[in-house]
Amino acid sequence: MGHSAAVWDYRAATEITKDWNGIDQIVLRTPRGASARVSLHGAQVTSWRNEQGEEHLFTSSKAIFKAPKSMRGGIPLCFPQFGNCGSMELHGFARNRMWAIDDNPPPLPANDSSGKSFIDLLLKSSEEDMKCWPHSEIRIEGLETLDYLDNLFQKERFTEQGDAITFESEVDRVYLSSPNIIAVLDHERKRTFLIRKEGLPDVAVWNPWEKKSKLMADFGDEEYKQMLCVDGAVIEKPVNLKPGEEWTGRLQLSVVPSSFCSDRLGLDRSGL
Repeated sequence: MGHSAAVWDYRAATEITKDWNGIDQIVLRTPRGASARVSLHGAQVTSWRNEQGEEHLFTSSKAIFKAPKSMRGGIPLCFPQFGNCGSMELHGFARNRMWAIDDNPPPLPANDSSGKSFIDLLLKSSEEDMKCWPHSEIRIEGLETLDYLDNLFQKERFTEQGDAITFESEVDRVYLSSPNIIAVLDHERKRTFLIRKEGLPDVAVWNPWEKKSKLMADFGDEEYKQMLCVDGAVIEKPVNLKPGEEWTGRLQLSVVPSSFCSDRLGLDRSGL
């Protein structure tokens, strides 16, 4: 006779409890008995025990488990700075904030979830956080490693170094010889805008950010947080048409869930 293997339900092995200060923590367990504890205060992993119940993480015997300071030990989350390398509090503010459980996390591939336990946590931006670290939950994929002309530096030519384009200040660039598919990821709303283009080799990317927004008579002071210009263009090599010749440029915009991975979106250089 054949035997049917039991299906591992990670949700049933996930428990929400409270520590001795009344702060929620998540207990994760695996089929073989290993466990981990994650506090919603700072999304800090406070315990990791193997199948024999042996603790693998150090926690100081004098650790203070009480907000607003993080616990000494475990696995802290340092963001958006490490140590005192920036102008914010030590190791950034994320470890001293209350996180929330994501009730609608993006799905994991089937082969990644079998026999494992996991939890997705969210940290929402507050007005206080935005004052010390204005940031964007928008990123552009498909333009990495490309050369671009920076209009903020007299159209000087640079090469994009990041694995994606994010926004923390004014941006006014023209990316050259770009692929025919660009993705704009909106993490807050869990959606991705796909830009498919033909006959438009370049891409203009613009956001005025805070200072310039206040200088524009036809633009709201805070509207830079609500918009991003990403447009196909022909800039580096203008199209010259002789009498009777034609040129066609086409741009298509669509929206897909952000759970789509880059491979499924077709973000490659085949369109060059």
